[in-house]
Amino acid sequence: MSVPVTIRDVAKAADVSPATVSRTFVRPEKVDAVTRERVLSAAARLDYRPNRAAQSLITGLTGNIGIVVPDLTNPFFPSVVRGIQNRAEELGYPVLLVDSGEDPVRESELVTRLGRQVDGLVLCAARMSDEDLLSHRRQRPMVLINRQVPGVPAVTFDNAAGIAQEVTHLKALGHVRIGYVAGPGTSYSSRVRQGAVTSHLAAAGLTEVAVGSFAPSFEGGRSAAEKVLLANVTAVMVYNDVMALGLINQLAQYGVSVPNDMTVVGYDDIEFAAMANPALTTVRVPREEAGALAMSYLNALLTATGPAPEAPAELKTEFIFRGTSVRAPLAQALAE
Repeated sequence: MSVPVTIRDVAKAADVSPATVSRTFVRPEKVDAVTRERVLSAAARLDYRPNRAAQSLITGLTGNIGIVVPDLTNPFFPSVVRGIQNRAEELGYPVLLVDSGEDPVRESELVTRLGRQVDGLVLCAARMSDEDLLSHRRQRPMVLINRQVPGVPAVTFDNAAGIAQEVTHLKALGHVRIGYVAGPGTSYSSRVRQGAVTSHLAAAGLTEVAVGSFAPSFEGGRSAAEKVLLANVTAVMVYNDVMALGLINQLAQYGVSVPNDMTVVGYDDIEFAAMANPALTTVRVPREEAGALAMSYLNALLTATGPAPEAPAELKTEFIFRGTSVRAPLAQALAE
């Protein structure tokens, strides 16, 4: 059985003190580049693995990062998590992941418990109140994704541009009365998208028909089908792709063909959007990029010795034209 390599072995090989070796792994920014490289090279040659438990006792830091999502069954979030995790791995952070189940109270409780085990947090589409988020922000460095609260750094998407592209597309196809299936009122992105829908439809001279708010799930989309049919619209915009796919599924059971009888457009461009038949017209959101950017910013907060780093930028969205949108029946008839 081989004897474990110790910090003293690395110090001897690098010709530095054990304290310098410890500082290299715990606070690398405090060690000059030449010495740091010598220590790391020696550690690599000896296959040295720092003892995280011991480091935590010395520094009060765990070396861990926490990720909180509202619903891992929603295909939107695994891509975000993958982006965070891949970047965290590159930076040397283990990650702890929890799912709040779309419950803002549980989310706050989970963040409290998780905060004791991590040095920083990334919260995806947080559901808790602004006040609770600010309270947690005072306890641990935190970065939000797809949510904005003054005073908390966040990675966001250009939802307004995405909605504008959808509206332009539907107007070009001759649709005039357009329904909107909203997500839950507790969702920040649902409120942002709802505002953009109302604004851009009005600016385009089109009529918005509010269908209602529904759970951001496949079943939520299915439950909107009857109200969509009663709305007397030729096209419907849906808060997210999962809901749009559920809506299309239920409309088919009612004998309504998409896109021949009804145009449906989603939002997010989850993987299943392209796999559906017909493939879903939607707006692509750079989810994995958002996760990686949030993790990079959190790392900058954790390692910064000077002023706070520049805040993350708003990420661009992209309209994706697929098979669930066609010309409005009247526009098609006039063209013929």
